[in-house]
Amino acid sequence: MEALNLTSSGPTTFILNGIPGLEAAHIWISIPFSVFYIISLLGNFTVLFVVAKEQTLHKPMYLLLCMLALTDIGTSTCIMPKALCMLWFGSKYITVDGCLTQMFFIYMIAIMHSAVLVTMGFDRYVAICDPLRYATILTNARIAKLGLVGLIRAVLLVLPLPLLLRRLPFCANRVIPQTYCEHMALVKMSCGDTIMNRMYGLVLTFVIMGSDLTLIGLFYGLIIRAVLRISSKKAHQKALNTCSAHICVMVITCATSLFPALTNRFGQGIAAHVHTLLANLYLLVPPMLNPIIYGVKTKELRDKVGKYTCRM
Repeated sequence: MEALNLTSSGPTTFILNGIPGLEAAHIWISIPFSVFYIISLLGNFTVLFVVAKEQTLHKPMYLLLCMLALTDIGTSTCIMPKALCMLWFGSKYITVDGCLTQMFFIYMIAIMHSAVLVTMGFDRYVAICDPLRYATILTNARIAKLGLVGLIRAVLLVLPLPLLLRRLPFCANRVIPQTYCEHMALVKMSCGDTIMNRMYGLVLTFVIMGSDLTLIGLFYGLIIRAVLRISSKKAHQKALNTCSAHICVMVITCATSLFPALTNRFGQGIAAHVHTLLANLYLLVPPMLNPIIYGVKTKELRDKVGKYTCRM
């Protein structure tokens, strides 16, 4: 099979094939995708608007919630406009540079999202285990610096992915069985030696998830230990309520990200359309549910959202 390099003599476009085997149902599949995307945008922009307008919400916890909302908006917006164009109008072509850029931002935002969750775990740990020093340990300026560190980490860790792909020759079949440019899908299209790409992608997945989940587990282990030392049941309930929204978000994020990542590499017996649907749900469901969870579980935010909703 003739190899085509990603150079001036190589292919200038890839073809996004959507949901393999379900091409006839693309219009119907686009309906829940569109609904998820609209709900995600409405929910996350509402959080950003309410926090920006209310001075009483200018606190580290809500600054972190705004960071989470921004990553959620970025995650879904990286894939949905192009995916909906493909599902609605059959616009399947994407340039090589556009494909690599989309892939870079998808993974960069995902790692930034993980960093925000770690910082939120630390925020809850300080709030419960060292409440008297909370205001001095976690200031808005310090949260902003932690967010900047998380962004720099994400950029540096993801940048090798498109650079490593740039050096590969690609086979004549330029079809990506996806609605967006996913790293392993591009690796599988290559006719060259992809061992470096596969190893770096696998290490990146497990190192980021391993380190971040370990830190979150450590924070919540310390929180549970502190809560168990409290004799008052009312204090128990109050402490757990401050963490419930974050725990729900963590469970949803882990469930929707870990399973697609593992099935993509080790689930050869799983149908292609299942892989693709899982990969899309991983990028659509958490951004849709996160603002709903925090809106329901966080009384102060819920009250402020209700105030602005009643004005409309």
